[in-house]
Amino acid sequence: MMQTVNDFLALVDAHFGGAQWFVFLLLGTGLFFTIYLRFPQVRFFKHALKVVSGRYDRHQEVGDTSHFQALATALSGTVGTGNIAGVALAIHLGGPAALFWMLVTAFFGMTTKMVEVTLSHKYREQTETGAISGGPMYYMRNRLHCPWLAAIFAIATIFSAFGTGCLPQINSISNAMFSAFGIQQYITGAILAVVLGLIILGGIKRIAQVTEKLVPFMAVIYLLGAFSVLIYNYDRVIPSIMAVFTDVFTGSAASGGFLGATFVWAFNRGVNRGLFSNEAGQGSASIAHAAARTEEPVSEGMVALLEPFIDTIVICSLTGLVLLSSGAWNQKFENRFQQADTVLLAGHYDEDQAEDRAKVSRYVLGEELLPLYTGELRVEAGRIVNEDLTVLHARSFADEVTVHEEKQPFTGVLPVRQGKIVLPPVEEQVVYLQGKSLLHSAPLSTEAFKMGWLGDWGKYIIPFSLLLFAFSTTIAWSYYGDRAVTYLWGTRYVRLFHIIYIIGFFFASFTDTTIVWTLSGITVAMMTLPNLIGILLLHKEVKSSVSAYCQKMKAYL
Repeated sequence: MMQTVNDFLALVDAHFGGAQWFVFLLLGTGLFFTIYLRFPQVRFFKHALKVVSGRYDRHQEVGDTSHFQALATALSGTVGTGNIAGVALAIHLGGPAALFWMLVTAFFGMTTKMVEVTLSHKYREQTETGAISGGPMYYMRNRLHCPWLAAIFAIATIFSAFGTGCLPQINSISNAMFSAFGIQQYITGAILAVVLGLIILGGIKRIAQVTEKLVPFMAVIYLLGAFSVLIYNYDRVIPSIMAVFTDVFTGSAASGGFLGATFVWAFNRGVNRGLFSNEAGQGSASIAHAAARTEEPVSEGMVALLEPFIDTIVICSLTGLVLLSSGAWNQKFENRFQQADTVLLAGHYDEDQAEDRAKVSRYVLGEELLPLYTGELRVEAGRIVNEDLTVLHARSFADEVTVHEEKQPFTGVLPVRQGKIVLPPVEEQVVYLQGKSLLHSAPLSTEAFKMGWLGDWGKYIIPFSLLLFAFSTTIAWSYYGDRAVTYLWGTRYVRLFHIIYIIGFFFASFTDTTIVWTLSGITVAMMTLPNLIGILLLHKEVKSSVSAYCQKMKAYL
């Protein structure tokens, strides 16, 4: 039943948030405002640094946080698993050129983020308790006079708070802690649930106090780990940078275990992962920035344009260079195969034969259909006896494949239907494949960080970074959710939301959140579409606000 629901949601997401038109709408909005406002991410970058440093602060202004605290809170919501697992997945699918398209997406996203934050700050409100509440829902209601659109955005924000910021994040943390240190998932969930409660029940001021210290700390830890790999592999850094740019319009050729990627694959995966990483256009960060102490909405917009730069252009670039310079991205590693990434082709294909390799490459890229194996997989003492099939895992030829039942070599027969092994139900026996193949997501990043000065100690950089990155994301999204609750029903239900949020956080540490991730993709699109429509309708107001701010700053200086 759950699988059926998940498949339905995945189908909806594929035609909604995951569709090509959605990606082009996001990129097109950023491109439009970049040209319309005459490249503000370039013209105002230096000024944005001065604003966030507090140079123009006047503490008597209305607001709950400083510019830097608002930036740190927003960054804590965007700097997360996308910077570690997302970059690795993009390069795994699209090759080095995917990193280029991530950077392009971030460049245009800087302007989108500036625009949405400016409008959200301009139409923010004070609650009955005196706290500031802001976000796209307020300009949708107060300026566009579309309360129904604002309600859709607010409801989607609450769902995304659970689907993006809460449940999957603790699931990633608890699994990483179990893999690295053997700590049971529920123990990690219980400890962090208590810490989370102590932080978020204190409201935005306590959240800001935590994030302004946590974000710089976690960034330094991660950057030190990244530089340890880059310096160790210094002779490969320049070739890696060249590969990012030389393959942009041609796609990446097959290399090592990597079977190649076309221009379309690189573009789609780079843009998709870039948008997921910095959330430009989604409107979520606008909620944090709305609480900043300033009477100049545009000044907070200036601060916000730094977000995609830090999140994607700096941190994601470093992750990408670590993956490329270490050589981990196209190497095969011993790993336990994921069922979703495994497929059996009918017939024997030899990776060392150019013709066979080319055929499988075209199949992986969706350019050619190859017959899938259907029949029986015969296994003796863990070894596959069949010679009339080829095992692929993670878009690569799988080597030295063995089959295991729990921790013992498996002997018996497994049915295969259309290239997929029909594994026994978990309650009967645990059967899995193991061997050498390419990796992606967090496991790929983990291997890359081991290829530096730290050696095997580098494997702890990823679980520790995931702990900090993902937990900070959970903190930020708790605030986004409670501002949406405040908009819809007032402050009296915020505490109830916090309690449900913490309980859900704990239970997600040891339960499957696949369906939550799928639902999250839909709710993110439900947030993004109203926000993009709103900022495009108000483009003239944004331009006049920016012009007025520039004139005021000239007079001030």
